[in-house]
Amino acid sequence: MDFNKIIELASYTLPALVTGVVAYRFFELHIKNNDKKRAFLLNKQAHKESLPVRLQAYERMTLFLERINLTKLLIRVSPISQNKHDYENYVIDQIEQEFEHNLTQQIYMSDECWTIITTAKNATIQMIRKAAMSDKVDNADKLREVILNDLLEKQSPSNAALSFIKNEVADLWY
Repeated sequence: MDFNKIIELASYTLPALVTGVVAYRFFELHIKNNDKKRAFLLNKQAHKESLPVRLQAYERMTLFLERINLTKLLIRVSPISQNKHDYENYVIDQIEQEFEHNLTQQIYMSDECWTIITTAKNATIQMIRKAAMSDKVDNADKLREVILNDLLEKQSPSNAALSFIKNEVADLWY
């Protein structure tokens, strides 16, 4: 009789245990699914709120790259004297000031994009310094002329960075 009682107890307990385990698993999956849904909605809301700030950062860096485009920069910034070194330093200072004014924008863009922008700035400065070291350049006006002639042969560094920004902003929509 004792054996029958054990079998009877097992016949009641085993289905209850199986039902309990199945219910626990479903409850656990439901909780995980709700957590993922909540995280997705929070991420979506954060993205919606941060997107305008990120776009503004890209806009500011686009403006920076346009302002340091040598063709536009040399037309906008006239020589302060005929000394080529004074003009070289003045133009480079303009670029550096513009860059420092926009330093905080790096927190809103990818590291790769920021590196490309920094590289464009440095390449622009390098083009100015290289032209100033030329033997053909003896005054500020000649420096402007040599830099502008160099740009006829090759693309401005800021144009390449602008292309990258445009691609990165396009990727924000997808």
